[in-house]
Amino acid sequence: MYAVIFRAEIARLDEEYGQMAARMRELAIQEYGCLEFTSVTEGNSEIAVSYWSSKEQISAWKQNAEHLVAQQKGRSQWYASYRVQVVEVVREYSA
Repeated sequence: MYAVIFRAEIARLDEEYGQMAARMRELAIQEYGCLEFTSVTEGNSEIAVSYWSSKEQISAWKQNAEHLVAQQKGRSQWYASYRVQVVEVVREYSA
């Protein structure tokens, strides 16, 4: 299993952002096999973590036409800066 960790410094969020974020979550899960997608915003920081079965799913998701538009708007309108990390989950446990 893999996780994509997206961290951003927010420049400005608007109504379009909320709609786009909901659509991106729906698309990732329904069409690209995302197992789980969680995001949290606090102050001017946002973190989103999504879980995937394969790197190929992540790559396909990254190249989706709607996602490419969202990425461009993120860079030009919504985020002052961002960082994306793709990591392999080597252990998981819970209580």
